[in-house]
Amino acid sequence: MKPVEPKVFIIGESQNDNEGFRAYLKHVGAPDWNSDAGTAVELLPEEYGRLCYRSWEPGLNPNVTKVREGSEPYLAHILEVRHGSVLEHPFVNFIFADVSRVFTHELVRHRVGVAVSQESLRFVRVDDLPFWFPEWARQDEELMTQCKIILQTLEVHQYWMARRFGLDKKGVNFEEKKHKTSFMRRFLPQGMATTIGWSANVRTIRWVIETRTDPGAEEEIRFVFGKVAKMMQERYPNLFKDYEVEMVDGLPWYKTQNSKV
Repeated sequence: MKPVEPKVFIIGESQNDNEGFRAYLKHVGAPDWNSDAGTAVELLPEEYGRLCYRSWEPGLNPNVTKVREGSEPYLAHILEVRHGSVLEHPFVNFIFADVSRVFTHELVRHRVGVAVSQESLRFVRVDDLPFWFPEWARQDEELMTQCKIILQTLEVHQYWMARRFGLDKKGVNFEEKKHKTSFMRRFLPQGMATTIGWSANVRTIRWVIETRTDPGAEEEIRFVFGKVAKMMQERYPNLFKDYEVEMVDGLPWYKTQNSKV
């Protein structure tokens, strides 16, 4: 058994095509408009929001005599009025590593505005069992002893099946390995750590943070999305600065007045 802790990696994000966007601004009559947004993830919602009202500068829309200047106040207003559709344009790409199948089963319930790619235990053969234990469980010595006995038994069974099926013998083709590995995964626990790739738009990320850091959510997903929320606030402050944090049972609960934007 290998003790692990769930980890969050950001591996990509939406980008802005500046040449194409400048061409649009020239077309609409606002060639000099600029934003002080720090990232494309913050710039894209501003671009699409201003597009909706042609609010690049006063006069382009006869109904608009004043426009908000700056990314921070503009996006704060977007959150306040819940103009959430413009938050669906930028995506952030994550890898969640050393998370359990309990976590991934919870995560894939969020289907709107996401893309998912998960490590396949039909193809990936497991030997040792990586496992995360919350702090309260680690403090219970008797519980940990029993858990380790069970996990070690399951590990031994994985090694035994691999030998029984001769999977490491020379000349065994991959189709045979896949077939037997698919059977072997039936004896792996849901709590075993695995990896999942998750991409989501900003509107979805905000909603998942709200629901999955809530004290009523499952413990591991609270732990992971507490990490996600902290990263989002640091990386995209104009889109996530409206959250307040309350610690409940040692885990952060991210709350906002602009819920479900």
